[in-house]
Amino acid sequence: MKALKIVAAVAVAGLALSSGSAALAQAARPNVIVFMTDDQNVSSLEVMPNVRALLAQQGVTFTNNFVSYPLCCPSRATYLTGQYPHNHDVMWNMAPDGGYYKLRGNETLPVWMSRAGYQTAHIGKYLNGYGTQDPLEIPAGWGEWYGSIDPTTYRMWGYTLNENGVLKTYGQDNVENPALYQTDVYRAKAVDYINRKAPGLAPFFLSVATLAPHTEGGWAASNGNRNPRPAPRHRGAFADRALPRPPSYDETDVSDKPAHIRALPRIDAAGEAQITKTYRSRLESLLAVDEAVAAIVNALQANGELANTLIIFTSDNGWLQGEHRIRSGKIHPYEESIRVPLILRGPGLVPNTQRAAQVSNIDLAPTVLDAGDGTAGIVMNGRSLLPVSTAARNLLVETGPRGDGSRWYAAVRTPRFLYVEHSTSELELYDLQLDPYQLRSRHNDAAYLEVRAALAAELHRLMVS
Repeated sequence: MKALKIVAAVAVAGLALSSGSAALAQAARPNVIVFMTDDQNVSSLEVMPNVRALLAQQGVTFTNNFVSYPLCCPSRATYLTGQYPHNHDVMWNMAPDGGYYKLRGNETLPVWMSRAGYQTAHIGKYLNGYGTQDPLEIPAGWGEWYGSIDPTTYRMWGYTLNENGVLKTYGQDNVENPALYQTDVYRAKAVDYINRKAPGLAPFFLSVATLAPHTEGGWAASNGNRNPRPAPRHRGAFADRALPRPPSYDETDVSDKPAHIRALPRIDAAGEAQITKTYRSRLESLLAVDEAVAAIVNALQANGELANTLIIFTSDNGWLQGEHRIRSGKIHPYEESIRVPLILRGPGLVPNTQRAAQVSNIDLAPTVLDAGDGTAGIVMNGRSLLPVSTAARNLLVETGPRGDGSRWYAAVRTPRFLYVEHSTSELELYDLQLDPYQLRSRHNDAAYLEVRAALAAELHRLMVS
């Protein structure tokens, strides 16, 4: 393969901003609902028939959607700001490099939507560490607030919510009361909000964030239970589901990978049994999420607001389950970690369509603002997805630098390549057209030297954008 042809494939993509959706501008401003799951990889959508039928088949699925930092708190900060992590500066899940209290909360998406005349509400998980200093705090911009208090966020039972300034605990961690299952409580609150606000004189912006399919902490994590715990009615639904084993699963040869991957042992029978157990639990926990999506759509339909509501379904990051010998986790620059679901249903969007253009969670805030005719109070890195764009672009994925001195990387994802620079000076370069499972890094391949140089230049440009 000639290097010249490959270099042409990584030319810097144009990043012209969308002018907005004519269809949305002509109609009354739509309601907007963002439904965000936690640690959901794309493959798990197969067990969510309501998401597929009510959202994907009625809207647009972005098949190449990536997160700018595959970790909960930095990713959610990007959703709220439209900025790459090096700009919003939330670089970890906890202090001093990250966490809720690192976010500059006075200039975020709910503030901007409130300024635009929207009623706003959040239900569920927010940013890691929320409530640990002042559990009664309500973040700026939210008109109604039902935020989970850490560390109880990570329990399907026994979690505490700040409900508009009043703390309420739902059940006990070690008592599985079906009526208090976390996802179902969030669903009920979302439906109640819609019933109260739709139809109304002012449109609403509703953010719903489930723990599922993220694993639990507390009692569930230490008592040998399936983790995360699904709703009791769904337990065992995938008891016989075989663990996926793509070519990258328990990768045989990791000599091309950085040292921390080379140090990982092969996955033995006990390890695979644990991965399988978690895999089945994660899928079962998503069944209640799927039902919540259906309940929200049905409530909108019953109130005559479905046709005038933009629904965005996504996740904060993906999940690895044995790929490249990684038994569980995210953060890594591999496809299962950085690629997440993104489905939009709403006015002006063509049903049952797919778009392959690269998009990112930096685009969520610009899209919501575009729909609501709002204005950001800061400079954003993303662009609106309304109208749906097919323009090529390159995207940044970064996990540092961080003040604690821990290992980090920065990467550029182009339509064909993934190039990674690690803080350890190690490199990775994957030609995804030839190697979609990232089995062979080409960073030392002489045929790719010009490609590597072009990608390095593009990465460094994005790192200061």
